[in-house]
Amino acid sequence: MANAKLDQTRWPPEEIRRAVDAAGVGLWSWNVDTDEIVLDSRGHELWNVSETSALSFELLSEKIHPADRDRVRAAFTATRAILGAYEIDFRTLIDDEVRWISARGRGSDEGIRRRRMVGIFLDVTGRKHTEESSELLAGEMSHRVKNLLTIASGLTNITSRSSDSVEDMAKQLTTRLAALGRAHDLVRPLPGGQGKAALLGDLLTILLAPYDEQGAFEGRIRVAVPRLGVGEAAAAGLAMVLHELATNSLKYGALSGDCGLLDVSGQVVGEDVKIVWTEQGGPEVKAPTGEPGYGSKLVQQMIAGQLGGSVDYDWAKSGAVVTILIKASMLAE
Repeated sequence: MANAKLDQTRWPPEEIRRAVDAAGVGLWSWNVDTDEIVLDSRGHELWNVSETSALSFELLSEKIHPADRDRVRAAFTATRAILGAYEIDFRTLIDDEVRWISARGRGSDEGIRRRRMVGIFLDVTGRKHTEESSELLAGEMSHRVKNLLTIASGLTNITSRSSDSVEDMAKQLTTRLAALGRAHDLVRPLPGGQGKAALLGDLLTILLAPYDEQGAFEGRIRVAVPRLGVGEAAAAGLAMVLHELATNSLKYGALSGDCGLLDVSGQVVGEDVKIVWTEQGGPEVKAPTGEPGYGSKLVQQMIAGQLGGSVDYDWAKSGAVVTILIKASMLAE
């Protein structure tokens, strides 16, 4: 009975060539003594070199991306000492186009004939882009998880200072986290590849909604700000600041009584966005004394560090007035 498995030596050369072309593989041979490199037509295409040109590894090296050139030169020369198969991935830079090439062969002079080593070049640009996208996605997911944990921790500390019981704290924290989630849902892609943003007014209204329901009636919080976009990163920082200010108001200021009012207004001033937090109708307030607490430090850190701005407090008897300046460019990030 004839062996159904076709012996490799019986493959017709034209079929081998067709298979190589179908795989997008370029063939190369390298003379280890003279440094001469010979490519097939696909290899010339990958390297964008003329089929009539005399080639050497040094000449091809000029087309390797500068960041990879020294590494590839050292690795390619060392392949003669490698036992078994090897694979080297690197970038080429041809006419401002970056592509990824994989060079594969066998080292330790295995199979060498007439002082020539042979192998293949394979365009792996698509695979590398997929790997890079996966790495970026993993990094972004890690960054977001860390941000969410930081925000959750901050909200927990803020809520604990305005709660009378474990049950009250759980209710407030759940409500505030839900508001933060709804605020993040507002962040949508903008047309024309301009990134992601939510409208400042919508963001403020949703973030402050849980505090508007704490009094005897709703509608005590009024928001009037310019139509501006708030980016995904800025939304998280702004949320922490608003929750801290609202918690202080709920505990000591206008929102602590049934008749207090809170106005949040805004305007564009040069390269900054000015947001004014004005409380009225609550108990008489006094400027805090002593070292700044956790909340005050958090507000300063978020405004100065994440939003590139400043915060100023006016402790008027009629109610606190907080003026926040934010870099417009950082608000959109």
